[in-house]
Amino acid sequence: MVCITFIHPDLGIGGAERLIVDAAVALKKNRHDVHIITAHHDSSHCFPETTNGFLPVTVVGDWLPRSVFGRFCALCAYIRMLYAALYLIFFSDIKTDIAICDQVSACIPVLHFKIKTVIFYCHFPDLLQSKPGSSLKTLYRAPLNWIEEVTTGLSDVILVNSEFTRSTFKNTFKTIQTIPKILYPSVNTKFLDEIDNNSVVDLSELGIIKSEYFLSINRYERKKNLNLAIEAFAQLKHKVSSEQWSNFKLVVTGGYDVLVQENIEYFDELRNLAEELEISQKVVFLKSSSDAEKIMLLKNCRTVLYTPSNEHFGIVPLEAMYFGKPIIAVCSGGPLETVLNKTTGFLCAPNAESFADAMQKYVIDEELANQMGHAAKKRFEENFSFDSFSNKLNEIILDHIS
Repeated sequence: MVCITFIHPDLGIGGAERLIVDAAVALKKNRHDVHIITAHHDSSHCFPETTNGFLPVTVVGDWLPRSVFGRFCALCAYIRMLYAALYLIFFSDIKTDIAICDQVSACIPVLHFKIKTVIFYCHFPDLLQSKPGSSLKTLYRAPLNWIEEVTTGLSDVILVNSEFTRSTFKNTFKTIQTIPKILYPSVNTKFLDEIDNNSVVDLSELGIIKSEYFLSINRYERKKNLNLAIEAFAQLKHKVSSEQWSNFKLVVTGGYDVLVQENIEYFDELRNLAEELEISQKVVFLKSSSDAEKIMLLKNCRTVLYTPSNEHFGIVPLEAMYFGKPIIAVCSGGPLETVLNKTTGFLCAPNAESFADAMQKYVIDEELANQMGHAAKKRFEENFSFDSFSNKLNEIILDHIS
């Protein structure tokens, strides 16, 4: 048994958080001792494995600011992760043989005070996720970007979520000689099956009554480009018959945190967009759907729309594949490695016309959706199963225990 501690900045319900939770579950099921330390964990806005007693979670430093007047979010994240690392090394009694951190690498030098092996999971270089700004912002980001590269290079193992991210990593961090290993995320299918078997969700209570629907699942963040789904659905109206159009809706659901101003603003923007396009009665907006609701939505949709461009990997396509649903995704980033174009779905240009053309095919031919859905399920089982993810992660852990 190996004692493993995860350090993560905010244990909410995003894709990065899902991966950390799944990794912790996988290692615990391989008989390792697992603990998670985080700077924030809201029991009403998190994955159930972190509240039902299965995974122990310790929250430290939540009193530290997440931003300063809405700015300096990256610096605050660095400080919060450093505080969590200092707590683990100098003040806690949590036994740790291997530490695994992600998103913020600044804590790695602190972890090395007592921990021999530190693994860093790079979802995507943080410096590339910062939007260009003024000269003052460039000056602010410069030391943070330098710290990110230097401290990432101090990790003993670097993992990435896709070939796309590995290529980007190598092109971004020129001074790091270590070649990252690819650990494709998966989904905890046993957990999904347990929820599916033990819960009943009435779609009519979610505003979906006797309708076929397209489904978009993503956090309410502008980079997720959810407006593309709405604009494409509006164009679909002109590509199918009025009878076919009347039978369909678009369901948009995703992570919504009242503490994140962008979530609030973007949600309102999307609703206004639907009204401007005169399809507001055909679009259902949901906030932070429960796992049971999300599973029911996935099982009953015609297909899943995945709208981000250059997404590092993307868990949603895997969830869709597991439930036998085809995917319409942007032809860039992670979906290039998960979605087989014209076999398990369609890879499209990031514009409404291209997405609407693909959606039209599924409206006209339901059997096409069924065929591609079966192919998607098979591809998931062969390439992205939770067992495959669990076994590879366990091998990495065992390889670094002397």
